[in-house]
Amino acid sequence: MTLKYQYLLLLVFFSLFTCAQDKNPVNTNHDYEVVVPDLSIPWGFVFLPDNSMLINEKEGKMIHYKDGKKITIEDVPKVYNRGQGGLLDIALHPNYKENGWIYITYASSEGEGEGGNTALMRAKLKDNKLIDKQLLYKATPNTTRGQHFGSRIVFDNQGYLYFTIGERGEEFVNPQDITRDGGKVYRLHDDGTIPKDNPFVNEPNAKKAIYTFGNRNPQGMVLHPETGEVWTHEHGPRGGDEINIIKAGANYGWPVITYGINYIGTKITDETARPGMEQPLHYWDPSIAPSGMAFISSDKYPGWKGDLLVGSLKFQYVDKCVLKDGKVIKEERLLDGLGRVRTIIQGPDGYIYVGIENLGIVKLLPKK
Repeated sequence: MTLKYQYLLLLVFFSLFTCAQDKNPVNTNHDYEVVVPDLSIPWGFVFLPDNSMLINEKEGKMIHYKDGKKITIEDVPKVYNRGQGGLLDIALHPNYKENGWIYITYASSEGEGEGGNTALMRAKLKDNKLIDKQLLYKATPNTTRGQHFGSRIVFDNQGYLYFTIGERGEEFVNPQDITRDGGKVYRLHDDGTIPKDNPFVNEPNAKKAIYTFGNRNPQGMVLHPETGEVWTHEHGPRGGDEINIIKAGANYGWPVITYGINYIGTKITDETARPGMEQPLHYWDPSIAPSGMAFISSDKYPGWKGDLLVGSLKFQYVDKCVLKDGKVIKEERLLDGLGRVRTIIQGPDGYIYVGIENLGIVKLLPKK
């Protein structure tokens, strides 16, 4: 082994393991209880009207959890379980009680070419089976790359459906090109049709479902409980995780502008701003590797109403972000050290529920 090669190995080692450490203080004013034990990677989950849960395990298994029992749902679409891909997010239609539609995103091998890409499907649940399955969107092309599938699902107050797809590891190909999938936030009607006022419907060869572009790998998306705005966060490069507010047709800059660098310490770009490209509401340095996102809009946690919660895969905690005048002014650790936080939702009872890898789903409780 040459000295030059040894030096490169040391550079990679120190870049990965001796980078700046997160210094957010630990908030101890809370407890928790495990409500669903023994889950591997609970990528997404929802509460049904009877307060039972549907849980997506990344490996491709959907679980119905009720009264302490887990039932595996049959006829779930086959997933491309590779790297960060698999069975991803899940959401209920705003009128679920009337129409029964369940929406899921997943990595799919359907279509031409080897590998897979992110797909959006809706289906109904009957007798512990998915029925009436409808594929609403399938990104192309398939690729064997294992990174950056996205993917979260949100309905806004007008009933539009938003979902995210990461740039699939093709940062210099996909995110800035509106004729290609990947590195985008998409908007559809609930049946998969394209809204007539989507920003690129009249652009030749554009993917008509695109709502924003220049995104890296959004693994968090949530509706602001007061303004109705769609907020996302981006799992960025080293020092480049971001919070953004989604605007029609906006370019969020990746990889032309970023506050991050490559994981091995090399530069991606010299630019952090450019006209016509959005600035993040907040960015993390060091990166926390965010996944999952929720606002606290209930009164269950004294003094926390209005705070934004973001999961950290890297540092294994929930980041409680205090907002003021459109800025993050303070951050604190919740559920510190329990494991990689994959998803966060506020349940119908007003409590926060957190999916943690290799643990399960925990309920965040104010300390008595």
